[in-house]
Amino acid sequence: MRSLRVALALLLVAAVAFTAGPPPAADAQGQTIKIGVLFDHSGPFSAAGSLNCWRGAKMIIDYFNERGGVLGKYKIVQVDGDSQSKAEVAINEAERLLNVEKVDILAGVYSSAHAVPLAEKVDRQKKFLWITTAISDAVFKGRNLEYTFRPQASSSMFGELSVQYIGAYTQDRLKKAPKDLRVAIIYEDGPYGAGVAASNETEAKKLGMQVVLKEGYSVQAPDLSSLVTKLRAARPDVLFHTGYNPDITLFLRQAKEQGLRVRAYVGHGAGHSQLDKLKEAFGKEVEFFHTVDPIASQLITKQVKPDAAKMTDEMVKRYQAQFDKATPVAAIAPHVSMGFNNLWILLDDVLPRAIQKHGGWSADALAKAARETDIPEGGTMQGYGVKFFGAGHPLRGQNERAFPAVFQVQEGKFELVYPKSVQTANPVLPLPASSPLGIR
Repeated sequence: MRSLRVALALLLVAAVAFTAGPPPAADAQGQTIKIGVLFDHSGPFSAAGSLNCWRGAKMIIDYFNERGGVLGKYKIVQVDGDSQSKAEVAINEAERLLNVEKVDILAGVYSSAHAVPLAEKVDRQKKFLWITTAISDAVFKGRNLEYTFRPQASSSMFGELSVQYIGAYTQDRLKKAPKDLRVAIIYEDGPYGAGVAASNETEAKKLGMQVVLKEGYSVQAPDLSSLVTKLRAARPDVLFHTGYNPDITLFLRQAKEQGLRVRAYVGHGAGHSQLDKLKEAFGKEVEFFHTVDPIASQLITKQVKPDAAKMTDEMVKRYQAQFDKATPVAAIAPHVSMGFNNLWILLDDVLPRAIQKHGGWSADALAKAARETDIPEGGTMQGYGVKFFGAGHPLRGQNERAFPAVFQVQEGKFELVYPKSVQTANPVLPLPASSPLGIR
């Protein structure tokens, strides 16, 4: 009897030890992965692209969940946050998602003004942040972040490419040598605008162009007429502009009223890429305006690998069914692709490797898996590859293989006009006299 009691006691101790010990990491976290999806559902950034990014993110999460989740096994619980187009709200929402909702991953972030403070705060907490949209170099520059990654192109890439585009056509279309070309740079004065503008200026001077004006303004400025006056006095051939939606609309309205004339007008993503919103305000007057952004994936299905093209078809089908039947396929904003494609990279490449190779989806496992990502060009829906800069690089965590492209509004839709290797149409330069900004 005594031996039976001892045996039972030993079994009890073993059972307690077994339940208290560490089971396999992925199983210990259960069958769901909680992802906090942080975008602007209200305020001016919503219409400037943030809502479209959220739509893309939601659609790819739905796609995976309909197939059982990541690896067909781990369902995703999407927990949304609304930054309300305010940096302080974005920070508070991130804290709520991470520390109240206990999400495993924080993803999204549209505005660089939000991403810059968020990245440092989240990284300090050793939580994993996956940025799909915000482009400022300042998110990473010199910070040596360990748990923050961005597959999206950076602001320096945007600013360099737009100037290179103009440089490629200066002699042929604008009939001027680069040294005779007068360029002006205006920008919203947050991290996003300042980063692109700095790169604009550096590249323009590198190519020998004359920078006749460079000036920032507050995104909340109620009046930009004095800036238009300065531009008229500077007489630029080309105007590079980085802003969001309301300030772009205000500037263009006042530029038309005051008779500003240029040979080319080049924007950089955000509000310049929301063609439907620009058309609401200006109709056909937006013809031949430019924007720089990563490529809308539906425009390059033949240039990417079959798996990526298949996912683009899925994105288009879902977008038209759930959000906008009327929009032609070619006119779906690139921000939809950013939300869908950049989260697809996380769910299809990083998370499976974190689980299978590194034991789960802790911040350390995810960071290790992200550092091992090695997707060649053409392997994503937007055409670029993915390889993140590592320790010792000033932009650690930034995708070194990302790239944007230059689009121009032609016949009411965006056409790819640069680089020449991916163009779907030849650019129209200079602006014709029929344009409200065209030289008469």
